[in-house]
Amino acid sequence: MALLDDKDRARTFYRCLSRVYDRVNPVFWNEDMRDRCVELLEVVEGDRVVDVGCGTGFATEALLEVTSEVEAVDQSPQQLEMARRKQGLDDVDFVLGDAENLPYRDGVFDCAWSSGSIEYWPEPVEGLREMRRVVRPEGRALVVGPRQPSNRLLARLADSVMLFYTREEASEMFREAGWTDVEHHVMGSNWVDDDALVTIARNPG
Repeated sequence: MALLDDKDRARTFYRCLSRVYDRVNPVFWNEDMRDRCVELLEVVEGDRVVDVGCGTGFATEALLEVTSEVEAVDQSPQQLEMARRKQGLDDVDFVLGDAENLPYRDGVFDCAWSSGSIEYWPEPVEGLREMRRVVRPEGRALVVGPRQPSNRLLARLADSVMLFYTREEASEMFREAGWTDVEHHVMGSNWVDDDALVTIARNPG
C-alpha cells in the first residue's frame, strides 16, 4: 500500500492541506482542465450528478454551471467545510462519506464524477464499482487521476506515495468494475505537462 492509500493517513494529509488546497491545486488541476472534463462528460441541465471525493468543491462549482442537480461526498471534514463556505454552493448536499461505500441508493444518478480522489483509494476497483452502483444504466462516469510518469525511477517514487496508473491499468480497473466504452484523455496544466489521465466510461446496466 502506498503512503496515502491509507484512509487515516489521507485524512490527516487533507486536514493539513485543506487551508491552502485551492492555492496549490491549480499547479496540477486548473479551471481549463476541469471545464474540458465537464464538456467530455456531456452533462446537461437536469442530469443528477454525484461528485465523489469533492474536496473543496472545485469541480462541484463547474458542474453546477450546467446542472442544478449536484450532490457531493468526501471523507475529509475539513475539505467539506471549505466547500460549504464557498459562494454558490449553498444548495449542494455535501455528505461526509467514503468513496468505497457511497451513502446513496442504487441507480439514482445520471453521471458520476471524481477528480483528484482515486489516487487515495485503498481499493480503487471497489470505488469504481460503487460509482457504477449509484449510476443508472447507460449513465456515465468521469474520473481524473494522476498519470504514471514514464521515467521508471519517478514511477516507483510516485507509486510509493499514492496510486499512479497507465491507460492500460485504468482500462483494466474500469472493466473489472463493470464499466464499458472506456476511453482516455491525457491533460496537463501550465506547470506540469500531461500529468492527468481522464477516463470516461458507460454503465451497461
